Amino acid sequence: MLWTANTIIRKFSSSSAYYQNKLKLALIGQSLFGQEVYTNLRKQGHKVVGVFTVPDKDGKADPLAVVAEKDGTPVFKFPRWRVKGKPIPEVVEAYKAVGAELNVMPFCSQFIPMNVIDFPKHGSIIYHPSILPRHRGASAINWTLIEGDKKAGFSIFWADDGLDTGPILLQQECPVEPNDTVDTLYNRFLFPEGIKAMVNMAQPAEVIHNWIRGHDKVPGAWVVIDGKVHFLNNSLGSVPAGQPVEVEGASQPGLIAKSGLILFGSDGKALQVKNLQFEDRNMIPASKYFSSDEDASLDLTDDEKEMAEKIRAIWKGILSNVPVIDDTTDFFKSGAASMDVVRLVEEVKQKCGGVQLQNEDVYMATTFQSFIQMFVRRLRGEDQEEELLIDYVTKDVNNMTVKMPHQCFINGNFEDAEDGKTYNTVNPTDGSVICKVSYASVADVDRAVSAAKEAFDNGPWGKMNPRDRGQLLYRLADLMEEHQEELATIETLDSGAVYTLALKTHVGMSIQTFRYFAGWCDKIQGSTIPINQARPNRNLTFTKKEPLGVCAIVIPWNYPLMMLAWKSAACLAAGNTLVLKPAQVTPLTALKFAELTVKAGIPKGVINIVPGSGGLVGQRMSDHPDIRKLGFTGSTPIGKQIMKSCAVSNLKKVSLELGGKSPLIIFSDCDMDKAVRMGMSSVYFNKGENCIAAGRLFVEESIHDEYIRRVVEEIKKMKIGDPLDRSTDHGPQNHKAHLDKLVEYCELGVKEGATLVYGGRQVDRQGFFMEPTVFTDVEDHMFIAKEESFGPVMVVSKFKDGDVDGVLSRANNTEFGLASGVFTRDINKAMYVSERLEAGTVFVNTYNKTDVAAPFGGFKQSGFGKDLGEEALHEYLRTKAVTVEY
Repeated sequence: MLWTANTIIRKFSSSSAYYQNKLKLALIGQSLFGQEVYTNLRKQGHKVVGVFTVPDKDGKADPLAVVAEKDGTPVFKFPRWRVKGKPIPEVVEAYKAVGAELNVMPFCSQFIPMNVIDFPKHGSIIYHPSILPRHRGASAINWTLIEGDKKAGFSIFWADDGLDTGPILLQQECPVEPNDTVDTLYNRFLFPEGIKAMVNMAQPAEVIHNWIRGHDKVPGAWVVIDGKVHFLNNSLGSVPAGQPVEVEGASQPGLIAKSGLILFGSDGKALQVKNLQFEDRNMIPASKYFSSDEDASLDLTDDEKEMAEKIRAIWKGILSNVPVIDDTTDFFKSGAASMDVVRLVEEVKQKCGGVQLQNEDVYMATTFQSFIQMFVRRLRGEDQEEELLIDYVTKDVNNMTVKMPHQCFINGNFEDAEDGKTYNTVNPTDGSVICKVSYASVADVDRAVSAAKEAFDNGPWGKMNPRDRGQLLYRLADLMEEHQEELATIETLDSGAVYTLALKTHVGMSIQTFRYFAGWCDKIQGSTIPINQARPNRNLTFTKKEPLGVCAIVIPWNYPLMMLAWKSAACLAAGNTLVLKPAQVTPLTALKFAELTVKAGIPKGVINIVPGSGGLVGQRMSDHPDIRKLGFTGSTPIGKQIMKSCAVSNLKKVSLELGGKSPLIIFSDCDMDKAVRMGMSSVYFNKGENCIAAGRLFVEESIHDEYIRRVVEEIKKMKIGDPLDRSTDHGPQNHKAHLDKLVEYCELGVKEGATLVYGGRQVDRQGFFMEPTVFTDVEDHMFIAKEESFGPVMVVSKFKDGDVDGVLSRANNTEFGLASGVFTRDINKAMYVSERLEAGTVFVNTYNKTDVAAPFGGFKQSGFGKDLGEEALHEYLRTKAVTVEY
């Protein structure tokens, strides 16, 4: 039975007529219990102005959200109300905007800030299934039975800063019968928030999966494995190797594997259980079922001992009925329940350095000693291998220890290539080997594609609510930001990028890209189309935008992480799964990114990384019949080969961002300071390893000599050196073969008669350093006028004063059309030139100014298709037209 807000107001109002006024209520809570409270309050005539509940899980809304959305009640799904102990302003503002007069909190598992609790003029009340103050917490009905109470009940009380210690308003009692269970008490007195039931294992795997996930953790669903065991967080999955275990009623034994407990349905299909909870309420990772109960005890440092005492005080504040918190004190046996779990997690985060625990962690470490051991492992980062086994390569560099995965990442796990092959990835700053990286085979690609297809067809990703998918991508972006210094350091080590540029652009823009596309997830929509009616019937035609399925992505070595982000963020936002091949010479940030995707909660198989050669891995991706789209950035010859293979194999969709020879036209009426600065950036940015780099500058004759003089002056000021040095302007080229090619390129320019004004040689120092180079007197027929250097080589040609159409003709006389630029103060001239330049991007009085919202891609032999912006989404979607006659 549920008490209503009317009853409360009737008891406490000084006005006899006050209770007749209907209230504006905000409901803060979740679960079927919250749904029942909502329904009853609405029946009493109160207006629920807002429902605040938890985000959808695995694409499924909380029952409270379902009923509220059906009624058209505003629903807010906040994952949290506070960060580091402080209320989140935009969350609090959204809450206040609904104008509630009273908060009602049924089964609220989140820690609500006091400025929300106290905001309504009538404050906040909590519905609680127990007789207070003897028992506290949302699961206190269990402790009514455990403690042998003769009476059970239901309480409504004011929320305070302890949430469950405020003044009691109303209570209702019922006797506890000798054979009562949690079920019977819920069924005959309270709403049944959950049901404890044994799983019938003689059913197909999907039926078992739905049965388990349809029950809350408490009371839960169980089967017999050497005694009763409760299952949590199950999912359908593949069958890994494991140790057999007998499961009562099952058609075959289960398996204890690294990933958890594998159960089999009557159809032979598998499902995976992550955690097990025994009848004594102790919970363990299912993978540790056969492990020793005793973990090696950690010796705590002085700082850790100080934190342990802080935690002891937190426990004491929650378990006020316990005289002394010692090592053997059990959190739950001392009377704590689920609301206390939330409080414990939040207080630890607030008072112990922001360490983020999960509610599940408390259930797995119920005694004070085990909790401290678990906390310290989390503090030290030693528990990561519980979730993901990584054979890191570590390096102490850049005032930090970087931890680098180096194996293939397939179906959520890091593993060696099937044939065990590896190769060296090299630091271009000094030519040293950073580490050995798995060299993927065709079989590894096939396994990765199979995992991606399974994740798309049968995994949670394909069924996920788009908004939830966006939340995962936001979380991934947040993790990339948390690790940005480590990512930038790895990028510098592996690619030679200057650290400051790596931090701002390589990594910074990658983060921005994921945040941008995370916002698109729930905004992908079709349209309705009026068509001719076939009388007497009527027709409705609409379009749907659907993901393609498994996509392959092949990225270059110049911006290893950013190119990954540009393509994979749009691919994932559209709902696809992917197999990605990083450049063979720069695989490390892609593999570190894979690690972060696991921490973000991206489901297994959605993202797979297979380092290796283009001729082997890339070719198999092009040929694979289960891949529906391939996105490639690289050279034009390789792009043509990929396009041919994709057409012959299964006519898969292709987008190509290929070579460039981008023209930059500098008129005499330009802002000279800006033209020099931006002109140099157009060539030397990222050591010239930039797909949109200005491959040829056209400088108006009257300012040509002055322009070159000032460029050379600025080059001489550039510091060439260690890319980790914050004052370095120009780092090493990406790899030795590319450096050798640049030297040959410059030698050919001199041989053809161009004037080498500056540079043109390898720097005389350890590593793969190339001097910033300037050529003038470059004629249109020369090799360096036609071909891309992809390095720090400025190629300059004069054009006659006032010859706008002539220079446009020369600028467009190339088979490439990726980018272009013009510098002039004359806006009419700028617009005239920009309209006639044959390139996918035109920069006016700037250069290299790309943004995540602006589409990026080329014309002609620079390829087709777009990265970034809304248009990038369409590269990873298909349009379905539906016509209905009615």
